[in-house]
Amino acid sequence: MGKIINGIQQIGIGVKNVNEVFNWYRKNLGFDVMVFNDEATATLMSKYTGDEPRKRKAALALNMIGGGGLEIWQFKDREPMAPVQPILLGDLGINIMKLRSKEVVNIHKSLKELNLEYVSEIDILSYGFEQFIFTDPWGNLVQVLNDDYCFSDSKSDCGGVLGAVIGVSNMDKSISFYKDLLGFDIVEFDKTQQFDDFKNLPEGYHEFRRVLLKRGCVKKGGFGELFGPSEIELIQVLNRTPSKIYKDRFWGDLGYIHLCFDVHGMEKLRNDASDLNYAFTVDSADSFDMGDAAGHFSYVEDPDGTLIEFVETHKVPILKSLGIYVNLKKRNPQKPLPRWLVKAMKVHQVKKDI
Repeated sequence: MGKIINGIQQIGIGVKNVNEVFNWYRKNLGFDVMVFNDEATATLMSKYTGDEPRKRKAALALNMIGGGGLEIWQFKDREPMAPVQPILLGDLGINIMKLRSKEVVNIHKSLKELNLEYVSEIDILSYGFEQFIFTDPWGNLVQVLNDDYCFSDSKSDCGGVLGAVIGVSNMDKSISFYKDLLGFDIVEFDKTQQFDDFKNLPEGYHEFRRVLLKRGCVKKGGFGELFGPSEIELIQVLNRTPSKIYKDRFWGDLGYIHLCFDVHGMEKLRNDASDLNYAFTVDSADSFDMGDAAGHFSYVEDPDGTLIEFVETHKVPILKSLGIYVNLKKRNPQKPLPRWLVKAMKVHQVKKDI
């Protein structure tokens, strides 16, 4: 069987305090199911952490409405660095995290009441969807986009990660990467101009080429229905030279550190990446153990060095207190887990600050 890319599993965020960030996203945006929260040494990532292993704390938070989660990541043996210079729209790397919501007006109102540094007005994107953009308390740009997909009902007005806005230097080359390796083969939107919804973002008044890529709802794999549809938005600023967001910094420093996809068939994926001249830069080769979760992970770089992670999950906790785990290695990789079983992960819901 070939490779299967089930959807966006999570987006990684480098932070100074895991608990503080988890508590804010839990209370305000519905990321309240904690899959793991542990401390260890990131031995395999030394290529991106100054050629030495680094101690870290990491938590994976899910939003059960559906979509990818947040891997909230903190160095424990060094002070994480902020960007060397302010991030400008179109700089190379993950610029904006996209979240889905069926209740854009409600979540906009609640975020306005928090007196955040920046919350745009609601507008209609050039490709037809109601949205707004805000800055979280740590300076990360987040877009909330109208999207009706729902895996499980929740009290939250906001769902999980729908995708990301990624700055690139060569649009056609980047489209090929995300299409040929990751299967984002539907060009939903491709336009070059100045964009009203960008104009209030840092250097957002420039002319951009903006391309929205989709795969549709791929309901494959154990957790494919939880992750739901996803999208990648590529932006190329045309009248200034963009900088690399992680230039002279480590993976794990402050900001969006990677975009992670849940996959099956890592060997096939490894071969495909190599054939496309995007060889794995990190490969756990067999299996990793993150306390309550286990699997096989790898990384590639997109044409501008943005880190894309692949995780082939082997074991995930459903009811830890009863010792109930799902062994995905023994299942048909194209068959979703029963919805009731995935929804049982709500027992890991966190209802107060940690």
